[in-house]
Amino acid sequence: MSQLAVLSAGPARFAVRRAGAGDVPAIVALLADDELGAAREAGADPGLAPYRAAFAAIDADPGQLLLVVTAEDGRVAATMQLTFIPGLARQGAPRAQIEAVRVGAGYRSRGLGEAMITWAIAEARRRGCRIVQLTSDKRRVNAHRFYQRLGFAATHEGFKLPL
Repeated sequence: MSQLAVLSAGPARFAVRRAGAGDVPAIVALLADDELGAAREAGADPGLAPYRAAFAAIDADPGQLLLVVTAEDGRVAATMQLTFIPGLARQGAPRAQIEAVRVGAGYRSRGLGEAMITWAIAEARRRGCRIVQLTSDKRRVNAHRFYQRLGFAATHEGFKLPL
């Protein structure tokens, strides 16, 4: 897989690349690597089949960019998904949605998350987006402070309906 960028987080360097099917187990492990994610991802232990099907759909959609960030030893250290959304609002402005940002426990608090979000914003700009948006669970207070520090503002109230 081709490298999209190199991120610096302190003295460490990390490669950003589009995720491949072989990365699915590592991505799922990152999604489940906290209190909220563990509850959502464990479920009835469906195995990797639903994740592999979702990966195939994401990978086939040109508006999606599922990324892994790898450490110098090749291990998947982090992941995030970018969705590029065309729209009519804001004079036809396209937007980028940042989702499923996860940094592995051993790589947290080193600047990697900030480097990832900074790169995502630059990629959105490069693709002509005029706004970057994201959602964060209300219980993730530390994440909210992190995003606010990076310039994001809590301008809207979001709603979800589980189906």
